[in-house]
Parts: sequence; C-alpha cells; structure tokens
Amino acid sequence: MTISATTETKAGSNPSSGRIITNDRQLNEIMNLAKTVAQSKATVLIQGESGTGKELMANLIHQSSNRAGRPFVAINCAAIPENLLESELFGYERGAFTGAVAAKAGKFELANNGTLLLDEISEMDIRLQAKLLRVIQEGEVDRLGGRKPTGVDVRIIATTNRNLSDCVREGSFREDLFYRLNVVNLTIPSLRDRTGDVKTLAESFIKHYAEQNSKPVSGISQEALAILDMHTWPGNVRELENVMERAVITAQGMLIQSKDVVIERRIRTETMNITALGGHVGSDKNPWSPGETLNDIERMVILQALDYHQGNRTHTARALGISIRTLRNKLAEYRVLGIQV
Repeated sequence: MTISATTETKAGSNPSSGRIITNDRQLNEIMNLAKTVAQSKATVLIQGESGTGKELMANLIHQSSNRAGRPFVAINCAAIPENLLESELFGYERGAFTGAVAAKAGKFELANNGTLLLDEISEMDIRLQAKLLRVIQEGEVDRLGGRKPTGVDVRIIATTNRNLSDCVREGSFREDLFYRLNVVNLTIPSLRDRTGDVKTLAESFIKHYAEQNSKPVSGISQEALAILDMHTWPGNVRELENVMERAVITAQGMLIQSKDVVIERRIRTETMNITALGGHVGSDKNPWSPGETLNDIERMVILQALDYHQGNRTHTARALGISIRTLRNKLAEYRVLGIQV
C-alpha cells in the first residue's frame, strides 16, 4: 500500500485505470452504495480479506465525493513501526525528539480538505487510537512537541481484514473509536464468492501485462481458464494478478495454456490441514485412529470443507476435486445416518 498522496494500481483493478472491475451483482451494489455515501462527510469502514481491493474502494469514494481533486493520502498502520506511526500521522515540531531537525507535517495535515485512508486500522496501538479519536471528534491535530493544535478538515476512511467487533471484545480496539469509524460499513466479498469475475479479471490482467512486456498474448485457453476456476483464491485478486503476470511472461503463443498457469497450492492450516495420507482437517492428529474407517475420515473432510466454504456446495466440490453430484449424494447419505448437514 502507498503512503503518499498519489494513487497507485491496486489488486482488483484494471492496472491501466486503477478502477474496480467486476460483473458481480453484490459488489456492484456495494460500489453504488459507496458512491452514494461519498457525498456525505461520514467516516467509512471498509472490511474484506487481503487482496480484495479495499484501497480501490476507498479511492472510489474519494473520487465520487466533492473532495475529488483534493489530496488522497493513504497510510498503512501495519507497515510502520509503532514508535514512528504517531509522528507520521500527527507530524512533529523541530526538536520534538532526537533527530527532529526540522518541523514536519503529518498525514492529517497533508490530507487537509481531502481524504485520509487508514489502512489496516486494527493494527494501530490502542494508545494511538485514543489520539485518533480526539482528532476525529475535535477536527484538530496536535503535532509532537507542538504548542497549539492545528485545525484539519479530513474525510476518514479505514480498512481492515479483521472483524473489528471481535477486536473490541478482545480489548485490542477501542469501542468508542469503532463506533466513530463504523458510521458506514462496506464489506467487499472475496474473489471466490464473485461469480464470473475470475475470467473477467484474468482477461484484464492479460491485456495489461502483455502490453507492459511487449508480448503477443491476447487470451487464455479453456483448459487454463478451468484451472483458474477451480482455485479458491485465498489471496483474492492480488493472487490472481500475480498468477496472470507470470503466465503472460512465460506464454509461448497468443494464448495462455494450462502449463503457464502456476498456482501455489496453499491450504489454510486452520481448517484444511490434511496430511499427505488423508489426515484430519484442521487438526494435527495422525491420519488414522483405532476404530476409524476410511468413510469416517472422508466424512470428516467433506463436512469440514463444507463448513470452511460456508455451506457453498459448488466451492466445496471444487476444493475437494469432486463433482457437485458426488457431493450431493454424500450429503444425502449423511442425512440418512442422522448427521445434520
């Protein structure tokens, strides 16, 4: 993520235009809502998994508001050490600390009359959260070592890949700040839940990286596309972009072939930790325990995979490498056994 007022290309965008590309009905509705709330002064909280394009959504809000053309400043709260984040946000006066040889404006002042994006807000130290809350409430910022506050007019947008309500319950995030930020909540769906967007985005990335690398690649074969469709994309659009960039670079003809599509087969350890011998999902147990049959292990894998994909049978079947019909038959068998599915 950028820590400047310039807009960079982000995951989930057409690399040449910096805009969100989607055919998904749910995401289009969220974008329309974002454009509507852009006309207000309300703070916005954007939630979603890493790589879904949260900063792009923030930029869409900025460009759709009456602050368009004014500064759009983004700062990643997780990328800057805690002892530096305060001075980056609020600025400092000369002599405020060792090495402060000249005064420096913070991100709030740089974003005055514009928009400030606080990326990964959940990673901010709780002490700084209190100071951030005061800036939002009072509309003024205190530089480190400063003698008087400076008034600022800044539209705040925050993003997070965590559930802030859970952070509040855990005590790592202030409840009062959460309610200040959560005036409008936009949740971006993951790529695996955006039907049809894999093909649309893949074609966009092919066009961009073919031009960037002076390659004659103009499309993708059905076999290669089938590989993309079968993947669950834990890294979301950012992961797809990386895969397509490599595919364009290694492609030998006008079409990307299946051999050009190299996907890191990452399996989420918290739910899909299956050993090479067919061990239990989400556990570190041995693959087999006395009294367990192969059917028992298969049932455990299927049910936990179904839970991981939140009941979505299409995604579950793809992840397990079986057909929808096979999955449907298995679930019917489990219901006969009295197992709730």
